[in-house]
Amino acid sequence: MSKLNLAVLFGSRTAEHDVSIVSALQLLENVDRQKYNAFPVYISRTGEWFIGDELKDIKFYRSFNPNAKSLTRVYLPPVPGCGGLYALSQRRPFQKSGKVQAIDCAILAFHGMHGEDGTMQGLFELCDIPYSSVGVTGSGVGMDKIIMKAVFKSMGLPVLPAKYCYRSEWLENCEKVLDDIEQLGEYPYFVKPTNLGSSIGINRATDRESLKHAIEVAASYDRRILVELGIDKPLEINCAGLGYGYNCIASVCEQPVGWAEFLSFDDKYTRGSKSKGMQSLSRQIPAPISEKLTVEIQQMTCEIFKMLECKGVVRIDFMINEHTGQVYVNEINTIPGSFAFYLFEPLGLTYTQLIDRLVEFANMALSEKRSSVFAYESELLQKAVLGGGTKKLSALK
Repeated sequence: MSKLNLAVLFGSRTAEHDVSIVSALQLLENVDRQKYNAFPVYISRTGEWFIGDELKDIKFYRSFNPNAKSLTRVYLPPVPGCGGLYALSQRRPFQKSGKVQAIDCAILAFHGMHGEDGTMQGLFELCDIPYSSVGVTGSGVGMDKIIMKAVFKSMGLPVLPAKYCYRSEWLENCEKVLDDIEQLGEYPYFVKPTNLGSSIGINRATDRESLKHAIEVAASYDRRILVELGIDKPLEINCAGLGYGYNCIASVCEQPVGWAEFLSFDDKYTRGSKSKGMQSLSRQIPAPISEKLTVEIQQMTCEIFKMLECKGVVRIDFMINEHTGQVYVNEINTIPGSFAFYLFEPLGLTYTQLIDRLVEFANMALSEKRSSVFAYESELLQKAVLGGGTKKLSALK
């Protein structure tokens, strides 16, 4: 039985570039090599694609050399049936060349923009290559915190009160923006770039001056800024979902520990081992919450999974007001750090088995896509020819 060519894509033009590298290499270490010919596909900070065995060594990225002889620059043609990666000529970019690496399935290990936001998912949809991630629409919603909150609210899910502004609004009249935000109520507020994860650019504001500073920071990362009303001494609980479409298995819940107000980038990724990603974060599994709260959170996780037509593994982050017991949906991570494998281990699912499930769901999605009709025979063009052009047809719009 031949092995499946499994591409693991990561990196890209994002502030979460390094986190993506850790997640990808961690996954590659846990792949069943009896089943898969797994190989890394690295996208550099400037957007160039590379393949090569040296990309499996995390030390190689400390002083990345794009001209290393062991690397091959490649590209993925956005054409159904392309079947894999082609060599990219330096003299004649995109000149037709032979396929250098077949792809039977892709695991997307991106975090942040240009990878987790629907862009890469769209490319693989065009190529008709099965991929592990949530689809284009769900990925886009999951990356945009403003739209995400609007979707959650429309579902009747509890979300924290929030306001948002554009960077251009802020630059034009910052005092007006501050006045509007303060209509939320008493401080503290949490200020976030709309399209960024891993807690990058997020700050807590306790007064008008710190709010101004927090917005300045967030605006340096994104053109839109979200400001949420904070909770005094919140309890963060995370839950992952695994499956495809309406079929979702909720993981056990976890509580990140050792933090006061919110998890910073360093809290998430640099405590303990720097090579273990989210696995190295201090946490309690299962979370020390009641069975009732656990079930409520797991049900909301699967509800969100279904609404966004998720695929593979996602993680939903929740906040609990310890004074009232009220649960709030914070956000969805459509490609969670370390693929949240540690949340499924208590259910008897190893990381290696989780990867098998990701491949299984990716293939299921492509199979279902191919069962849909994408062509419709009409007489529109014939009528355009007989009618003497397209001007008369414009009235049909």
